[in-house]
Amino acid sequence: MAVKGAAAGAGVLLVTANVGSLFDDPENLQKNWLREFYQVVHAHKPHFMALHCQEFGGKNYEASMSHVDKFVKELLSSDAMKDYNRARVYLDENYKSQEHFTALGSFYFLHESLKNIYQFDFKAKKYKKVTGKEIYSDTLESTPMLEKEKFPQDYFPECKWSRKGFIRTRWCITDCAFDLVNIHLFHDASNLIAWETSPSVYSGIRHKALGYVLDRIIDQRFEKVSYFVFGDFNFRLDAKAVVETLCAKATMQTIRAADTNEVVKLIFRESDNDRKVMLQLEKKLFDYFNQDVFRDNNGTALLEFDRELSVFKDRLYELDISFPPSYPYSEDSSQGRQYMNTRCPAWCDRILMSHSAKELILKSENDEKIVIYDHIGPNVCMGDHKPVFLSFRIAAGAGKPIANVHKCCVVQ
Repeated sequence: MAVKGAAAGAGVLLVTANVGSLFDDPENLQKNWLREFYQVVHAHKPHFMALHCQEFGGKNYEASMSHVDKFVKELLSSDAMKDYNRARVYLDENYKSQEHFTALGSFYFLHESLKNIYQFDFKAKKYKKVTGKEIYSDTLESTPMLEKEKFPQDYFPECKWSRKGFIRTRWCITDCAFDLVNIHLFHDASNLIAWETSPSVYSGIRHKALGYVLDRIIDQRFEKVSYFVFGDFNFRLDAKAVVETLCAKATMQTIRAADTNEVVKLIFRESDNDRKVMLQLEKKLFDYFNQDVFRDNNGTALLEFDRELSVFKDRLYELDISFPPSYPYSEDSSQGRQYMNTRCPAWCDRILMSHSAKELILKSENDEKIVIYDHIGPNVCMGDHKPVFLSFRIAAGAGKPIANVHKCCVVQ
């Protein structure tokens, strides 16, 4: 695969993918998923590529171990990736540890034409030149080339065993250093509870967790660098506002449990038109009669309800979204565009960055449209999440030079 020389800078491809579905139905989904992923790699021909996976191994990691090994081997040895002669793979396979397991998998691939790339050793506080291909798994806590944390249980007490957390690595390419953070934030446990308040209680939990991560990666322990945070943020549309808009002319019927009087279902019917049911809402049901509203013009009419990131506007930047909600797609391998009726479709999977990282990528843009933010596999079943990618170039010397990278502190 021909890649333009890195002298004029380096092409970078960042991808986030919640891949849980791939391990629950590997026979039907993995082949399509990999084909679509390789097509994006071929189209953008990056020098440096990062793939951040969440729910790696699926719901039952122990049962999926053989599928995990096969997937990793395929990525590292496939013909499509043959020009990437250096790689680092970090898999959290410590599934027996309730205290530490995050089910995150981070893959980094370096093209053979890319010279002098370094990775930061957080323990030694030194950069190391990257050579060869290495896989780290099981207990990542002892690996000095990353920082990994699982969010404390009290962040989300409703979930007895959450697998949410983050993994951080630091890289130096063309004398430009940046952090890459793989993140998985908390989901909405109940559509009914999410609908009760605006913003929802779950939005507040995600806000707390993301704030913790951002504070952690800019604390005083290490030199501050630009950063990219990408993963499954589980950001949801403001449920109350969305329902009020979608069902503006509807009347609501409340169904309660006979024994507890707890609300178990809401039914929204058109006021006329034979009282046609527009929306049924349950704990894990969001059944709206017209899915086209989520797909038409890539769902942009609903972006006004995508509000969770606004709290962090001073700390995080995101390119304009021009793709439809990334979740929850049907897991039926014959359905590439259909959403499941379990949740309101939302842009869960995102690539965010610090404002200095924004300057880094926009500084490198010239007349060509070389910064692209999009999703993968629009017409193919990729599981319940569509992967999302960001492609850009870092111009040589675009970032602040990092002291001592090429001097005595480099551990060869």
